[in-house]
Amino acid sequence: MPRLQQMRSSIATTVLALLFLSGCQLARNSTLSPKPEAGTIQVTIKVPEELVARDMQVIYRSTKCTTTYRSMLDWEKRTRDNYAGLHLQPVRRPGTDLYEATLAVNGGGACRWRLSNAIFGVSYRDPSKFGSDVKLGAGGGLIVMFDESASAHGGPNFKASISAEGVASVKQNYYPWLHERFLGGDRKSISLTTNADIFIRFRAPNARAVHFEPIFHPQFLVRSIGPKVKRKGEGTVFFYPDGSHSTESRTEPNFKKLEAMRQAAEARL
Repeated sequence: MPRLQQMRSSIATTVLALLFLSGCQLARNSTLSPKPEAGTIQVTIKVPEELVARDMQVIYRSTKCTTTYRSMLDWEKRTRDNYAGLHLQPVRRPGTDLYEATLAVNGGGACRWRLSNAIFGVSYRDPSKFGSDVKLGAGGGLIVMFDESASAHGGPNFKASISAEGVASVKQNYYPWLHERFLGGDRKSISLTTNADIFIRFRAPNARAVHFEPIFHPQFLVRSIGPKVKRKGEGTVFFYPDGSHSTESRTEPNFKKLEAMRQAAEARL
């Protein structure tokens, strides 16, 4: 086959694959009709004063309705389960710092959608307190996988405490991290850093409730400045709350160092 014809064939196949995927994406979100009477999972988030509960993204999976696509590796046809999502805003329990949301296990519809995972968490209420040009960064997120599938952000990286009653609990320390970067465009952001990835991810297939309690330590702010040029030996400079600083190849603050500083400060009280 001539090279030009091969190129045209490859392009056509790629477009076909995209049409398969985009067509499914356009059709599937309207098919959700959650049925709470078939069972629910109660999510509770204890939100510290300076933070706010994020909108929840709830993902349902269907093994009945599937998508056909062509693999980018060998151009062979593959079939995968379909996914559909909806957004929920956790509601504050009056007079408390607890925010709640109820997830229907059965997503309803002809595709027989079933709850797969939920993404939620906390973020800064007002990033502008660190400067008018400061934007919200990453961190403070949680992903609970209720079936055997991995989330779009990967599989489990954390082990939650699950009680005999089916309550999955996560209690985690977070520190504010103000970062200024230059490579790829100047940007200042305020994030929540801990000893996990951007998202804490765990599997809880038998959970009937999920409790998330982020323990926030706003007085232990760590600042960092990224390199201005990309070359060997350049790294990010971290300024820790005890006055120390160091240039490191890591991309986020040293959580163990922050924990040690906080514990030492608390021991002096």
